[in-house]
Order: sequence, then structure tokens, then C-alpha cells
Amino acid sequence: MKKNILIIPGDGIGQEVTVWGKQVLASIAAQFNHEFSFQEAIMGHTAIEATGNPLPDETLVKAKASDAILFGAIGHQKYDNDPSAKVRPEQGLLKIRKELGLYANLRPILLFDELLDASSLKPEVLRGTDILFFRELTGDVYFGEKKRNEQNTFASDLMNYNRYEVERIARKAYEAARTRGKKVCSVDKANVLETSRLWREVVQEIAAQYPDVETEHMFIDNAAMQLVKNPKKFDVVLTANLFGDILTDEASQIAGSMGMLASASIGDGTGFFEPIHGSAHDIAGQDKANPLASILSVALMLDIAFGLQEEARVVTNAVAATLKSGWRTGDIANAETRPENILGTNAMGAKVLELLKK
Repeated sequence: MKKNILIIPGDGIGQEVTVWGKQVLASIAAQFNHEFSFQEAIMGHTAIEATGNPLPDETLVKAKASDAILFGAIGHQKYDNDPSAKVRPEQGLLKIRKELGLYANLRPILLFDELLDASSLKPEVLRGTDILFFRELTGDVYFGEKKRNEQNTFASDLMNYNRYEVERIARKAYEAARTRGKKVCSVDKANVLETSRLWREVVQEIAAQYPDVETEHMFIDNAAMQLVKNPKKFDVVLTANLFGDILTDEASQIAGSMGMLASASIGDGTGFFEPIHGSAHDIAGQDKANPLASILSVALMLDIAFGLQEEARVVTNAVAATLKSGWRTGDIANAETRPENILGTNAMGAKVLELLKK
């Protein structure tokens, strides 16, 4: 198989972890006789510093010509401290999602038994949890009209959804549920929000076309509670952009660390694969970042973008074997972890690569 893969390291620790995602892809290509060619491009704060644009035209051209994109992270603390900044790194991410038609964000919450103690929840509550989130990506308050009055005393963000936006992500969620536990939980706030009432109506219509899949509707506040109370009750979770952003970050703590969770943003063309963690400038350049989420994003890419299920399993199994051998980065270590088993970014990436080759 021949594939053209674009690497966008982005900002902060994104530049450190994508190194290992790329190396894993190269190793898989060698082992399974594929041809993966790589290009690199800039986006985010790095791109603003170089060009003044968070998503340069050259990056977008490369993205549209690629078969899949491996992304690192985006953001910088200077923008966090300056909410009035007109040009921001996140604008690049929102624009590339729109340009590539990436309307569905998939976030699997798959727990490794070796990391149950790394979570703040009890192991008996967590064991067996396997959730797949479908978060809508191109609608909601992130893309609605934004206003502020001249006196700077009022601001508003318009929350909006079109029927077709709900239909297309709902179909993907139900198709995925058919291959899993055949359960979809649709999360909304239909008791208050008109957009949620439309969301629920459309989901109910789509659900009728999948009679073999059980459907549950749940308000966002209840879903947030149930996620930590009884995470095993969920299989496929379908929700809007804002709610999905919050719930998936909450779910990251079920897995013990954001450094363990991969994600895929997909539509009908080029897919975008990335760890869910941010740029973490407080540890950037210190060899402390966990590369496993980037490596697991590669597994998602192999599976979802290329249909290479066996290759994806090999990558996931290499990560599992690394954890089973006792190796940890600082974010997933606990009081019982031996100091010599706590590795930096590069050493952890090398361990996975070593087991991958075996």
C-alpha cells in the first residue's frame, strides 16, 4: 500500500511526540511492506511566528493532497494571557477542520489494565470501560456569530446547528455502534436549548433506521455525572461540539492521563489524527511528554484511514506490552512505580519501537 502522510507537529510538545508517531509509521511500513511517504508542514503559533498566519496556504495545499494527517498539538501561553489577540493558533485548527470537511471527532476511551491505578477513580469502577465518543466538529458555538458591544459590557456566541450536520455524524455513530456493543447514548440539553431539541429530533429519526441499535438520550449534566459514576454503561456516545469537548476531556481522566488518548477527525476525505492533549508549554523541550497518545493516534490512522486493522493491532499491542513491562512516563506513574522505570519522551518512544519490531 502506498500512502502520502502529512506530519504537522504544531506547537509545544506536539513537536516532540509526533517524532515517535512518524517512527512507528515508518516501522509498520517496513514490517508490512507498505510505502509511506512523509511531508511536513507548520500550523498554529509556530506558523504565526513564521508567516503571521496560523494556517499558511502551503500547509492547506499539502493537507488536501495527503491521504492522512498526523498532528501534534496547538497553542501557546502568550495567547492564553491575551484574550484580545486577533490572530490565534486555534484559528488554524478550526479552519483546517472546515477546509477538509472534518465533521466527526472520534475519541476512543480504551483502558489498559496496567493503568487502572493511574486514574483518580476506583479500579473496580473503571475495569472494562470501552467508550467511543463521536463529537460533532463543524457546528455549535465555536462557529456561530460572535458579538461584543462597544461598551465592552456584553458579549454573545451564537449556538447553531443545521439538520444535515446532525444527520451525518449520527449516521457514523450508529454505523460504528453496529460493530461494537450496539448502544448509542446521544447527549444534549433538549430541556433548555432549541439546538438540542433539533439535535434530539434528528437523532430519533436516524435511530429509527437502526432498529438493531439501542438508543438512549441523556442531558449533558447527567452524562457528566454518569461518566465518572458508571463509565461502563456507555458504548458509543454521540454529542455536539461544545458538550463533546468537555466530556472527552473529563473522560481522559478515566484513562489516567490525556497523554494516553488518541483521536481522529474525519469526514469524507483526508483524516486528521492527533492526541487529545494540548501543547503543554510548561514541559515542552524537557523530554517529559508522553508520546503514547501520538503513537495510538497512528493506530487509529492505520485502522480508520487505511483499513489496516492488523497493523493497527500491532501498534496497540506494542503500547500494551510496553506498559505491561512496567515502563511509564511521569504522567502515568504512581507511588509504586520504580524510579528507574519512569522514562522521558524519547526513551518511552524507543521502548515502544523496540517492542513493535519484535
